[in-house]
Amino acid sequence: MGDPMRVRATESGGTVDVKILMKHDMEAGQRKDAAGKTIPAWFISTLNVKANGKDVFNGQFGPAVSKDPFLNFKYKGAKGDKITVTWIDSKNDKRTDEVTAA
Repeated sequence: MGDPMRVRATESGGTVDVKILMKHDMEAGQRKDAAGKTIPAWFISTLNVKANGKDVFNGQFGPAVSKDPFLNFKYKGAKGDKITVTWIDSKNDKRTDEVTAA
């Protein structure tokens, strides 16, 4: 399981603004280590965000996404929405974090 994500959700005028900073090395599989061996690919492959149990965002990432990816999106919602963010990486590691919209 990876490091905790930093998730912030704020509501204004019926729209919830969600900002997510995911801590992950996001290795593309093209770099080499000091011995000259290729470092295997290891990256977040799927991302799911739910608000009160309903999907509000689904995404698929690939090896071209940079280390510690940041994501920002908005959806129609309200203060107090329980937001659950889950990612799964290419090694089937999984991380889930929750926040309540302020």
